[in-house]
Amino acid sequence: MKWPWQKTEQRSLENPQVNISNAEIINFLGLSGDTVSGESVTIETALGVPAVWAAVNFLSWTMAALPLHTYRKRDDNRERITGGLADVLGKSVSDDMTSFDWRKYSYEQMLTGGRAFTFIERNGRGEVINLHPLPPEFVKVRRSGGKKEYIYNENGRTHVYKAGEVIDLPFMLKSDLLSHRSPISSHKESIAKALAITKYGAKIFGNGGVPPFALVGPFQSREATDRAQSDLAAAIVKASKENRSVLPLPTGHEIKTLGADPEKMQMTEDQRFLIEEIARIYGLPPVFLQDLTHGTYNNTEQQDLNLVKHRLRSLVVQAESQLNLKLFGRNSDYFVEFSLDGLLRGDIKSRYEAYAKGIQNGFMEPNRARTMENWPKMDGLADDLFIQGASVPLDQQGVIQNETDENEAQE
Repeated sequence: MKWPWQKTEQRSLENPQVNISNAEIINFLGLSGDTVSGESVTIETALGVPAVWAAVNFLSWTMAALPLHTYRKRDDNRERITGGLADVLGKSVSDDMTSFDWRKYSYEQMLTGGRAFTFIERNGRGEVINLHPLPPEFVKVRRSGGKKEYIYNENGRTHVYKAGEVIDLPFMLKSDLLSHRSPISSHKESIAKALAITKYGAKIFGNGGVPPFALVGPFQSREATDRAQSDLAAAIVKASKENRSVLPLPTGHEIKTLGADPEKMQMTEDQRFLIEEIARIYGLPPVFLQDLTHGTYNNTEQQDLNLVKHRLRSLVVQAESQLNLKLFGRNSDYFVEFSLDGLLRGDIKSRYEAYAKGIQNGFMEPNRARTMENWPKMDGLADDLFIQGASVPLDQQGVIQNETDENEAQE
């Protein structure tokens, strides 16, 4: 039997005769390259914009690096589960893919094309044994009999999966709850502007740093005009290679700049603004796209907290909800959870103060604090909860103090 992820040929869903590399697949994925600037925007070209590249990689690397644990509810507590599914989720999802690689790939697909799919492979007992990511361009989502289905195409043949067999992570669903929006296609004009600015700057530097210009002079014939154009272009290239800033012109000729001057265009400011635009698209503080224009020591730390509280938290809740539903079903005692502790640890002074407060107020054991610092556990009472002896209820303070004084007097 050949599994659907073991494909040797790539065809589109709508027409198996059309190769997936055909230009028509751009429209199928909702990534039409038509923009006002004339730049063709696809996933590949968009990733050529450094800010898009940084945003996608930062979020996908971060989500892939978060510890993912499996638990079971035990009355009011929970028990950490090891082995089996816990190893699949935390170590390797299949024989040829680690958990880190699977999560990074999934978030790369979601943050570019707008969606990530993973097929859940179970054994005869219904236990999850492997997870296999499905290339989004080969998956179509439909509703049949009120139930959501995933249609996967393999060598012209289709495989129909029930909703419970596929982990589905969309960036944003449309109103039909089946199709999705891509952050790249939805903001293609902003990305196209970044591509156009980059290309314009590259052309200027490729021309020795000289912007487009017109050569004005007493040309006597078409041949003389063409010859002057070729000679001047060669002179510019030669001057650039020889690092010369002086360019001689024939008598009676002058140069007039065409279009906008790069300095007047303020390309640097435009590029900085586009970084902020792309940061908005992905919900990231600009500092995480290496833009420290408005960054200070204090507000950068606050942006760290903003990242975890708002952007990463939303991604974590989405992933946890989808995994718990598809892997365990509804109302299960088992659940998975990402750990954000490492991202919220802060500096050493803040951590130690937080540990001290937790231990002194009776809601953190000393060994738990040591574990969070990757220190070995201590024997004895380090697994117990402690409370400061002076902490007593306000209405009992006088009574307890009198009893203490009496006991001391009797001794």
